[in-house]
Amino acid sequence: MLLAQAGHEVGIVDNLCNSKASVFDRIRELAPGARLDFHRADIREQPVLEAYLRGHGFDCVVHFAGLKAVAESMEKPQLYHENNVGGGVALLNAMQACGVKQIVFSSSATVYGEPQRLPYTEEHPLAPINVYGHNKLAIERLLAGRAAADATFRYAALRYFNPVGAHPSGRIGEDPRGVPNNLFPYIAQVATGARRALRVWGNDYPTRDGTGVRDYIHVMDLARAHLAALEYLQKSGRSIVANVGTGHGYSVLEAAKAYEKASGRPVPLEFQPRRAGDLAEYYADASLARRELGWEAELGLDQMCADSWRWQSSNPAGYP
Repeated sequence: MLLAQAGHEVGIVDNLCNSKASVFDRIRELAPGARLDFHRADIREQPVLEAYLRGHGFDCVVHFAGLKAVAESMEKPQLYHENNVGGGVALLNAMQACGVKQIVFSSSATVYGEPQRLPYTEEHPLAPINVYGHNKLAIERLLAGRAAADATFRYAALRYFNPVGAHPSGRIGEDPRGVPNNLFPYIAQVATGARRALRVWGNDYPTRDGTGVRDYIHVMDLARAHLAALEYLQKSGRSIVANVGTGHGYSVLEAAKAYEKASGRPVPLEFQPRRAGDLAEYYADASLARRELGWEAELGLDQMCADSWRWQSSNPAGYP
């Protein structure tokens, strides 16, 4: 939406495996008069991607498409490799066939693995401990290889930490299908009464309260980072790999308490054993993004919870 509001012509390609087409109507509502198009397709369908890129004459791709649940990736590794890495290969092939030379890729802090030091900097060793992280690293290496082979190809790999929140209007937010795999949608459903209690996976980590600590970033800050990365590619002529986070970690219990404050609703807890592939604690050093992209996070945990609750309470059943 921010791309459209900034004057870019935007085409959205999605197979709707974990989303609904009605989202597009709300994007149009929030960006009236914007040049927007939606096409239903799977990222693995290379001929379809080529036809779409050629038909619209796009000069850059912003690549978000992929399965993203760490626990599920450990249970279904073949599915994740086929969809995420296979989809990345198909997209790069389509871009090459159409002469598209710029891409902003949604990578992940999971590429770092167990922290040897915190905060993570971009120079931290890359040793993912889950399939999802291996997928992201594989695509980063594909991008680096393409850039090495073609001096005119440029990419920005943004290593997300933990995106949460919603658009401040309450019109766009997370609407996961089935049981949410991520913390904040689950907390939101507990706050509405749709779920009995928040399942906390592990309370014996070596952290300040025993629960996992993560660097949560508001989705609107994340969206601004993509705009900054696109401008960087267009102006600098260089590729970049950068962390996108706040630099501050919050525990699961702290997140639950902040949500109780924002919603005025209780969030009961139910402790469960640790999950495979989860880390105890991590947070970002985002100084490279500040220095090179001119970007830094502006919104804190209270705003993340307030916007998430506005979305959830206004849309208890998700999108129509």
